[in-house]
Formats: sequence, structure tokens, C-alpha cells
Amino acid sequence: MQKAKEYLELTDGDSGAVSRLDIAAQRVGNESSFYEVFALRGIRVDRVEPGLVVCTFKVPPRLTDRAGNLANGAIANLVDVVGNSTIYYLGLPLNVSVDMSISYMSTAKIDDELEITSKKLGQRGRRHSLFRSNVVSKL
Repeated sequence: MQKAKEYLELTDGDSGAVSRLDIAAQRVGNESSFYEVFALRGIRVDRVEPGLVVCTFKVPPRLTDRAGNLANGAIANLVDVVGNSTIYYLGLPLNVSVDMSISYMSTAKIDDELEITSKKLGQRGRRHSLFRSNVVSKL
């Protein structure tokens, strides 16, 4: 437990960087939220078809761990956001993922370019949707 606490502890540099962030915590008018700016900035949509979305994303330093690997939570976030975009309906709020299964096969490093592909597999009613997302490094 002590090792985990030490690993997760912020350095003075990390703490200073976070304290200097000057981004609104919620959307006001047309301004982006902190979440959009921090977690989603940089996603490029390359292809959209009914039930299919293909995006690319260059791994930024802000979403990496101390070893320079894309954080597992950032990968889960990308899977969730791009996956839900395949079942988005204009004018309705985004669905919330309540069950996700993610297999991490390898790491992505800073400046690696990733391809995120999501395909809608099915839907039962408005609340139950199934999609599959893949995140792979573009070599």
C-alpha cells in the first residue's frame, strides 16, 4: 500500500502544473469544458458512416503516466467516447457506458499516432446498445 501511495503522489512539478490550469470547470455558452480540453482535444475524425466511426489521435504528454505511456484511463475514455459516438442521436444526450471490457495488449507512448475504430453491433430499445471499439497504433 505504501508503494502505491508513493507512486500516485504528485511531485512538486506535477502539483504546480495542475494549479496553473486556467480552464472553466463547466461549459458556458460555446466554451469548451475542462474535460473536452484536457481529455478529448486532438481527436481527429477520419471517417463516419452509419454505425461506424474511425478517428486518429496523437498521444499527448498530458495523458501519459510517469513512464511516458498513454494512461489506461485515457484509453478507456477514448473507447467510451468514440464508441458512444456510433449510437449518438442528434438532440439527445450521450448514453453512459455502464459495462466495458477492455483488453490492454501493449502500450502507446508520447507522440504515437493511434487509430480508434468503433462499430455499432446492435441495439435493443433506446437504453441498450452494443458497440465494439479498437485502439491500435499506426506504424
